[in-house]
Amino acid sequence: MNVAAILDGHPATSPAIVSRGVTTTYGELGGQVAAMRGALDGLGIGKGDRVALLCGNTIEFVITYFACLGRGIVCVPMNPTAPAPELQRELSVVGAHAVVVAPSAVAGWLGVDRAALAHLVHVIATTGDLGDALRFRDLLTRDAAPMVDVQPDALALMLFTSGTAGSPKAAMLSHGNLQSNLDQLALVRKLDGTDVVYGVLPLFHIFGLNVVLGYSLMRGSSLVLVERFDPMTAVETIRDRKVTLIPGAPPLWMAFEQMPNLPKDTFALVRTALTGAAKMPEHTTRALFERYGLLVTEGYGLTECSPVVTTTTDVDKHTALTKVGSIGRVLPGVEVRLVDESGDNALRGDAGEIWVRGPNVFLGYFEDAQATTQVLTTDGWLRTGDIAVIDDDGFFYLVDRAKDLIIVSGFNVYPAEVEEAIREHAAVAQAAVVGVEHPHTGEAIRAYVVLRSDAHLDEDAVIDHCHTRLARYKCPTKVLFVSQLPTGATGKVLRRELR
Repeated sequence: MNVAAILDGHPATSPAIVSRGVTTTYGELGGQVAAMRGALDGLGIGKGDRVALLCGNTIEFVITYFACLGRGIVCVPMNPTAPAPELQRELSVVGAHAVVVAPSAVAGWLGVDRAALAHLVHVIATTGDLGDALRFRDLLTRDAAPMVDVQPDALALMLFTSGTAGSPKAAMLSHGNLQSNLDQLALVRKLDGTDVVYGVLPLFHIFGLNVVLGYSLMRGSSLVLVERFDPMTAVETIRDRKVTLIPGAPPLWMAFEQMPNLPKDTFALVRTALTGAAKMPEHTTRALFERYGLLVTEGYGLTECSPVVTTTTDVDKHTALTKVGSIGRVLPGVEVRLVDESGDNALRGDAGEIWVRGPNVFLGYFEDAQATTQVLTTDGWLRTGDIAVIDDDGFFYLVDRAKDLIIVSGFNVYPAEVEEAIREHAAVAQAAVVGVEHPHTGEAIRAYVVLRSDAHLDEDAVIDHCHTRLARYKCPTKVLFVSQLPTGATGKVLRRELR
């Protein structure tokens, strides 16, 4: 098998990808992917080697991703706008043999110390001149190489996630993990060659990668890639490209809710609208339905599950409206338990931690057996850390998180990583961060900082300091200076009191 085979079997002249206004057909895409397979082969990059992608939502990302999978190479999509220290750390962890750098990633990439990356041999620039980097378009002139067969448990993908286990780690997903979730989705979400999908969710995020890119191309649909979300431009794209499916994190839908003067037929051709990655405000769902007849259905997933676990896209409109606020029912082929604090199944109506088991559950965290053991039981259950209840109809509702995870615009942020970055400032003695509600991003990060004696620092200085070390969505938007942090008997900071 090889999950990259999802590109095969579609009409060669059908549009596959629209990127920067240029349409690439399935036939053209297949040829470009085959040529890139040949290029990677010629560079000496083979099965098990890692290739990092520092690209936004572009055709170059798509070509390289499927070329890597097709040759059994492990693909490592990363946030292209992350600052140099974050890129350095993640590239070191995975031991990337090659990196593909897009213009959006150049600023961060130029700050990376290549000499410290012992495994890195090749740098490929998608556009422009980047020193001694190989040119992406030149590689597409190479002779094609065939797709290789791999075992279902062969490693396909590594994605950095705060996930269920704390500070960012590389979650390992196999070809079988990715394919199984695509097959599970096919049983509940119908797409075909007539569908046009709006692709603004970042491809370095598992929602955008497997749900939007993977599933759209498996079904022969056309995917319109968008690198940056702007509400007015989005409306024009949805209308002009005749978009029929819009997947988006809650901030996208909240932005549309705040545009009350849109024409009533703005979403007339949209057959499916869905959301995930963070909790969707119920008032937003109801407002969009009342104004436009657009029902945004909610689901639940996580990187470690490739990602979808539950969905409401398979229910009729009336049922969905009565279940607003639910993350839906379990996908076929996935098992879910709600587990109480004693490790037993929670009683119906009682809250419990979501445990997931199935072929879509990941292999573990790269070179971190301790973190893997903390979340995967010996019989294959994944402890998600999320707390939910289930109603009599089998619909799940999230009620809490067992961990301190903060979700900003659908992206996981673990407090420990942010706190460590803040403490690197010479004037800081202690720091703690928590998530607070935000009208546009779902949650925002608030930092509490204790300064060293006789030190002076203002809010902007702390935030600017974080911007040099962390991706922007991980940085605090508010900093409060305090004399001490609340702690428990063991000295552990009590974030719940700060919240």
